[in-house]
Amino acid sequence: MSETPPNTLQYRFDGPEDAPVLILGPSLGTTWHMWDRQVPELMKQWRVFRFDLPGHGGAPAHPAGSVAELTARLLTTLEGLGVQRFGYAGCALGGAVGIELALRHPERLASLALIAASPRFGTADEFRRRGVIVRTNGLDPMARSAPERWFTGGFAAAQPAITEWAVQMVRTTDPGCYIAACEALASFDVRAELGSVGVPTLVLVGSEDQVTGPAEARTLVAGVPDARLAVVPGASHLVPVEQPAAVTDLLVRHFSTAWQPAFESATGQVALPAAPVQPGPAVVVPARSAPVAEIAPAAVPQEPQGRPDPYDAGIKVRREVLGDAHVDRVLAATDDFSGDFQELVTRYAWGEVWDRPGLDRRTRSCVTLTALVAGGHLEELALHTRAALRNGLTPAEIKEVLLQAAVYCGVPAANNAFRVAQQVVREETTPQE
Repeated sequence: MSETPPNTLQYRFDGPEDAPVLILGPSLGTTWHMWDRQVPELMKQWRVFRFDLPGHGGAPAHPAGSVAELTARLLTTLEGLGVQRFGYAGCALGGAVGIELALRHPERLASLALIAASPRFGTADEFRRRGVIVRTNGLDPMARSAPERWFTGGFAAAQPAITEWAVQMVRTTDPGCYIAACEALASFDVRAELGSVGVPTLVLVGSEDQVTGPAEARTLVAGVPDARLAVVPGASHLVPVEQPAAVTDLLVRHFSTAWQPAFESATGQVALPAAPVQPGPAVVVPARSAPVAEIAPAAVPQEPQGRPDPYDAGIKVRREVLGDAHVDRVLAATDDFSGDFQELVTRYAWGEVWDRPGLDRRTRSCVTLTALVAGGHLEELALHTRAALRNGLTPAEIKEVLLQAAVYCGVPAANNAFRVAQQVVREETTPQE
């Protein structure tokens, strides 16, 4: 156990101190106890390191909003402990951390196992809506639906104690950290980079997993050069809990036979320094038939190009605020007549104004809602009420914005605005059963 500064993770060790380190990464909503039934066997060969996600399992509630940030905290924790090289097995969000390690820090990994993982977890809209539901209703809806997401029906019925344990794990998670983890999954997409994963990789999935199932596992195997697939029959998403013996056996076999040797200076490679690893273009990787990692090339000097085109930033912000589904519909309907207008909106409204650092997105949503009420733009008001929820405003805060608008924009305008916003809030904050 450990004291936990904001830039590190809560952790524990099991096993002999002189054994090679094997890290086990948890899924969203779980704690390191999801690996309890693997540890006794794994610690016979490895020093097992487990960690909790921020705000999970009693860990301090320091939210991390990206997989890269979670990975950086893990590496900072390991640096403080003197752990330089390790094997890694991660489930779901923990698996995303494993992929991030393989892509950005390949020299740290000896071997990798990805369990119930994916190069992209669903859609960004799905996870951001989950964040809206948690912000409005707390974690109870996620807790009540966890067993059906994580376990097969037969297992949940036969193991009521484990089912209740799963519910309580989610219920006791810090809501802000859960929402941040949803945002991390929403923005995670490494489909185009899988060919750069250069460590031996086991991709393990439950045959009945409806969250990240065999299709996602096959995508990983097809993309990662040195990967093999293991499908565990009769298991759903939280396969280490539902089929512990099968998972333990697969992990032991994988890490016993696919532990890549450390880089050696005799082969022309650079040994890992004791100082924290810093990203940069000067990393040397082993000579292989396939690259160990996609190393960013050194910057090529260029002539000054003036101000960058804000379109790329604009489309990114537009998708984050309004959602992929809406933006995809708008762009699909664009033709020669409307194309210039859509480009103008993306470049200037979203790339120039919404992307300015002077106001945060919550404040910009407040301003936008008020302006739309004043102008009577009810269709846009519905769209931006959804955006406000995605940007972190609660229904109570949206109500206050509309009350303020009623004073300065008029009661009739606010009456229509409340009707539109009320319907949107109901749709967006009602948990899906």
